[in-house]
Amino acid sequence: MQVLLDNASMLVANHERVGLVGRNGCGKSTLFKMILGQECIDGGNIDIPKGYTIGYLQQHIKFTHPTVHEEACSVLKVNEDGWLEEHKVEAILFGLGFDEESMHKSPMLLSGGFQIRLNLAKVLASEPDMLLLDEPTNYLDIVSMRWLSRFLRTWKGEVLLITHDHHFMDEVCTHTVGIHRHKMRKVKGSVEKLRETIAEEEEVAMRTQENEQRKKEQLEKVIERFRYKAAKAAMVQSKIKAAAKLATGERLTHERNLDFSFKEAEFPGKRMLQIHGLHFAYPIRDENGDKGAAPKFGPELITDLEMEVFKGDRIAIIGPNGRGKTTLLNLIAKEIEPTQGTINYNPNLKINYFGQTNINRLNLENTVEEEIATAIADVSQKSRARSLAGLMMFSGDNAMKKIKVLSGGERSRVLLGKILANESNMLLLDEPTNHLDMESIESLIDALEDYEGTALVVTHDEELLHAFANRLIVFDGGKCRVFEGSYADFLEKVGWASEKKPGGANSANIKVSNIDVTDDKPVSSTPRTKEDRRVRADYIAERSKVIKPLEKEVARLEAEIAKAEAIGGELEAKLVTASESGDGNAITAIAKDMDDNKKQTEELYAAWEKASAELEAAKDKYKLD
Repeated sequence: MQVLLDNASMLVANHERVGLVGRNGCGKSTLFKMILGQECIDGGNIDIPKGYTIGYLQQHIKFTHPTVHEEACSVLKVNEDGWLEEHKVEAILFGLGFDEESMHKSPMLLSGGFQIRLNLAKVLASEPDMLLLDEPTNYLDIVSMRWLSRFLRTWKGEVLLITHDHHFMDEVCTHTVGIHRHKMRKVKGSVEKLRETIAEEEEVAMRTQENEQRKKEQLEKVIERFRYKAAKAAMVQSKIKAAAKLATGERLTHERNLDFSFKEAEFPGKRMLQIHGLHFAYPIRDENGDKGAAPKFGPELITDLEMEVFKGDRIAIIGPNGRGKTTLLNLIAKEIEPTQGTINYNPNLKINYFGQTNINRLNLENTVEEEIATAIADVSQKSRARSLAGLMMFSGDNAMKKIKVLSGGERSRVLLGKILANESNMLLLDEPTNHLDMESIESLIDALEDYEGTALVVTHDEELLHAFANRLIVFDGGKCRVFEGSYADFLEKVGWASEKKPGGANSANIKVSNIDVTDDKPVSSTPRTKEDRRVRADYIAERSKVIKPLEKEVARLEAEIAKAEAIGGELEAKLVTASESGDGNAITAIAKDMDDNKKQTEELYAAWEKASAELEAAKDKYKLD
């Protein structure tokens, strides 16, 4: 029997948005099921106030209304403001990527991803007291994720959120809870703050265990020396009791991370491939079966794309779902042929492709080790398959599991293992972070940073985008274009079409019951008249007058927090020293200082959070295009 939670506890207070983190399989989703009463608990209790409502994102599809709009509106409470309530639902649907045409479709005609989005829209529109969201971003594109992040930040109730997306969680949540060693640890602030806290506690616990182990060994030597001396019997019994209290806790074990690096093939030269006049549209099947008729095609996903890819490029392919991102990777990987145009490859190019198509091609009857071995061409190197399986966290008997019993995340790791087995100088990665936990995503980012070849990555993960990309291929506004620069440059200079659209769901002043999603109109960066320039100068002066003091206050508080945390670290070191020497008076004094330091640090964090929120609100109010 696997233990997930053992004497774990957590409190969610009013208006808290709590991110739940932990390794895959640690019990995050099981906790949600226990809160909902879908899973029995072996001990303890979960207290939910009477009349308190919980909204949960269902993966199960069950629709009872003929159109998307009617299905979404089915959760509304009937009141005098019926029209306004429908307007709220429409704002949510548009924010999650639905368009006017899809509003009138049958929900059963939607793709699986959009059916989940419809379920999410219903949960948000029903306005429960608490939202339970388990990986809500898995079925969203990057634009919808940005909308959902803004929406949740203004949620007036409580939120419990599970997501592998570190960036999204930090944007949304006020607190972070980690499931670690079967316990729950809650901190106010970001995922990084939680990790730092746990790391510090682990270090103190490890030192304490080591000290207690040394003391126990010393006591055992004394006991053994005087065990059979009657005059020392009382002392021996006292030492035996003291030794029994020491080092009885379970030894802390190292928790493994997915840790790997991509194998590079040499590439003499600079240009790896050239895309010229590329067009692509999927063919439409002729229902009449007229063999002589010219082939028919759907709308073009890619139109006249021109691009060169060079050694060392880090290219992110971004945009809403269904616009052609994966199609472009499939074209480059020669999985499909272009409608028009050419892709010219350097003869020294060696491609490794991580994509959904490849995951679906895994042999379900193979074991993990056997499947990885199929990617190793050199027969003499087949034994590497076992070590690669271990690297992908399939150690021991787990390497002998059949592919058919693995989860989606485990199959993704098998495919990564196959890619590691082969040398390449170009990686094509389609949503590589899906199904990976945060630690594994960080290992992937590290591996990409160390990789000296070229990588093209389709992703909605903004943390990966900010860390990885130096060039972009952007699918947005019905166009596919190359952007030379980072993702931060793109957001600053271009931005997403739906976030700039006047009157759209993301730009209007929309009052959504207890949620106020407001984007003030930014000031134009290209004033057309002298009067415009004067007004803009006044605006910038006013903006600086408001924002500069807030920036200084945030910087001051950050410096104070760093100072307080440094003092806290020194006090912890002193406590360890005092514990080793057995100085009771020093331990008492240091413990009091640590308690005072902790309170001061918490107060500083509260002040920093308030000042940061004021700064963010001021920047939103005084936007510059």
